[in-house]
Amino acid sequence: MSNSRRKFTAEFKTRVALDALSGEQTLSELASKYGVHPNQISQWKQQAKEQIADGFAGKSQKAQQNDEARIKELHAKIGQLTVEKDFLQQAFAKI
Repeated sequence: MSNSRRKFTAEFKTRVALDALSGEQTLSELASKYGVHPNQISQWKQQAKEQIADGFAGKSQKAQQNDEARIKELHAKIGQLTVEKDFLQQAFAKI
């Protein structure tokens, strides 16, 4: 006896969650239609609600962290180039 779990695609989960959010059918009806337990549909519905709110919030937290890291990297590069420029100006001034 294998202990394998069923895996669902993101598209399938989205379709089921959107149907659940529409409220046109009960969870039991959706469970029969899609062959998924009603509790699973409730979880996907809740996840969809949370992710929709994140979509309207603007940039995600990860994107903001990536932007901040990139800004620090660019500031370091600017500092390095400034030091190099000053060094070269001094070296050529002596010639």
